[in-house]
Amino acid sequence: MDIKDLTERMHLFVRSKGWYEPDSRRPQTPRNLAISLSLEANEVLEHFQWQADLKGRDEFASELADVGLYLLQLASVSGIDLEQAILKKLETNASRTWDESPEKPPIP
Repeated sequence: MDIKDLTERMHLFVRSKGWYEPDSRRPQTPRNLAISLSLEANEVLEHFQWQADLKGRDEFASELADVGLYLLQLASVSGIDLEQAILKKLETNASRTWDESPEKPPIP
């Protein structure tokens, strides 16, 4: 399954809940989705609050999935091809200078 398939599955779920309807109590606007994405990302951080090691792998995976779903949806409703944006960002990052060790692994 690729990003486009995951995005379509996410849209099917959101439509099934009626959240794309004009009178929805959960309007799926870019603003609302960006806020939700940030809130879910903060829930990822809660798994490390007061501890260095990850506990509760299933719950952590669920929070990461929430972040991923909001990211897919935000990109989609904003008209962003997330796959292309990621590839472009990787290309940009490859030419940046980072604090690296002398031995750099090759970029595939």
